[in-house]
Amino acid sequence: MTTPKTPVLAIDGPAGSGKSTVARRVAEALGLPALDTGAMYRALTWAVLDAGIDPGDAPAVIGIAEGLDLDIGPPVRVGGRDVNEAIRTPEVSAAVSVVAAVPEVRVVLVAAQKEWIQVHGGGVVEGRDIGTVVAPDALVKIYLEASEEERARRRLHQDDSGPDSGEAAGGLAATQAAIHRRDAIDSGRAASPLAAADDAVVLDTTGLSVDGVVEEVLRRYRAALEAAERP
Repeated sequence: MTTPKTPVLAIDGPAGSGKSTVARRVAEALGLPALDTGAMYRALTWAVLDAGIDPGDAPAVIGIAEGLDLDIGPPVRVGGRDVNEAIRTPEVSAAVSVVAAVPEVRVVLVAAQKEWIQVHGGGVVEGRDIGTVVAPDALVKIYLEASEEERARRRLHQDDSGPDSGEAAGGLAATQAAIHRRDAIDSGRAASPLAAADDAVVLDTTGLSVDGVVEEVLRRYRAALEAAERP
């Protein structure tokens, strides 16, 4: 007898791979709750910067993480303050991977993410370590990727309300350099590095429409759900 899988659709991938947009649209189509774990790390990073703390000061960052009053929303709130826009600034974008690389920080936020899944009974959860760490028993694991240039181009053309739009301020070359740096930090960190789970479906979204990617993810989730419900 196999172990039942949690009804989680895990969507992982690097910056600019399209996971936030895809996750949001898939959740809407399925009528499921959605969790953007990246926003949690951004909210913590904003709190660190707001407190005047160096993101590289791990003990101080851990202290902020352990006392963080976070409401993932939407909108995202820290201590009751709406930071939905503030967490998308260039300053936060530049520091978030450093903050997220602190192992103790990941322990705190992964615990909160697992609690969210338990409270909601599953849902669409997107990030960088969902299929590998947060929800290793997820019903479906999707790993989105795209070429570095494509991801930089997407960042560059996002409007001001889009995730990480601040990275685009310096043009294509600067945006691609920022993405390359974030990839290196996220993939090389000791705790929960960015990686596709062994049983994840890897989708290269380079040159693909959002609609096409969303439809493919929906197809795979519905097929997995149907299979899981068979006697």
